[in-house]
Amino acid sequence: MGNGDWLGRGRRRLVVLAWLLTLCAVAPFDRAFAQVAVESAPDHSPFPVPDSRLSISLLTIGPGELFFERFGHNAIVVRESGRPAVVYNYGIFDFAQEDFLLNFARGRMLYRVIEGPLADDLGMYRAQGRSIVEQVLDIDPTRARELVDFLAWNVLPQNTQYRYDYFESNCSTRVRDALDRALDGALRAHGEGRSRGYTWRLDALRLMAPEPWLMLGIDLGLGPYADQRIDYWQESFVPDTLSRVVAEATRAEATGAQVPVVAATTALAPGLVEEPPLLPPDLRWPFLAIGLAVGAVLHRLGRDARGSRRLPFAGFALVFELFCGLGGLLLLFLWFGTEHRAAWRNENLLLLNPICLALLPAWWGVARGRLRPRPVATAIAALVALLAAFALFSKILPWFAQANLHWIVLLLPIHLALALALARPARVHAAAG
Repeated sequence: MGNGDWLGRGRRRLVVLAWLLTLCAVAPFDRAFAQVAVESAPDHSPFPVPDSRLSISLLTIGPGELFFERFGHNAIVVRESGRPAVVYNYGIFDFAQEDFLLNFARGRMLYRVIEGPLADDLGMYRAQGRSIVEQVLDIDPTRARELVDFLAWNVLPQNTQYRYDYFESNCSTRVRDALDRALDGALRAHGEGRSRGYTWRLDALRLMAPEPWLMLGIDLGLGPYADQRIDYWQESFVPDTLSRVVAEATRAEATGAQVPVVAATTALAPGLVEEPPLLPPDLRWPFLAIGLAVGAVLHRLGRDARGSRRLPFAGFALVFELFCGLGGLLLLFLWFGTEHRAAWRNENLLLLNPICLALLPAWWGVARGRLRPRPVATAIAALVALLAAFALFSKILPWFAQANLHWIVLLLPIHLALALALARPARVHAAAG
């Protein structure tokens, strides 16, 4: 939910790589304000202006084609007589920041808010085929003026930066908080305590579902923090959810009557990109089938690794153990070396185990046809399989709340099959010879 087209494709690839390495940062970026040449569209607004001098709107942009556009975006629009409409955008990041990539990986990202012409943004998002919806808000004129003063203060160089958190302090939550103050807490009152049963993880995965590999990487990197149930106030980190909360909220007038927060709503552009699903795919049964099938094949090869079967068998084991070992080291780094709270205490460490790296020499020996027994490697493989089995058992314990059953049923059969293969070294290596 940030912006960055002015950066160029080469540098963008570096951020993509950094994002994949951190896994849980999962920061989807929108495009930058018009520092790139885009065709501007005139600001034709059909809205009535409640106050002839000042009007405040919530602008919500739908998902785009690129992975960092999948979550959508939003901003605050200010219309005031005598000046062009402006938009306040909290989704700006800057590659020129000192230690940008290091801070990005460690979860210490600094984002900022900027003010820009609304017409430029509308032209840019229309060119991307993204939906644009504007909701004019019925805000008390005094409170509206206070909001504009706050926004003007917020874009000053000394105030423009803020610490970014993907779930709790992003471009959408900053907009939500600013509007909620102007509406005397109406959005919080409407959103808190009401939930559709979603979690941080569920929202992140369903919105990233059109990018399956990235979705899976994010899922592996998120820990149990991401599985707490959230209410609509918290779920407003998603721009579209914030738009719905605003549409349903009411505020109290001086007479005590409740009136809608939204005075008028208009779609400024249709969305040409398919909307995200309401739920992410349920991977438990497909992953169970894949895990059992791969485990059965490995078990068969481990019992009778003759000639040409030896190299594919050992090759798979080497790649698998390397993936699990390096993946485990990355999860440890995210836990102890970063401020990505959503990645801490990740129970996938029972599956992506760093000690798998200690098994690489044993499987290299199998690939080379070495026949000597490996009791240490056998013990390590048994420990890895035991910890993976505990991951399955832990799902009945209240202290292990992470939604990772699909990863357990995928990886546990493979760990067991490889452990059994190393437990029969004489047969494997004799057959290999």
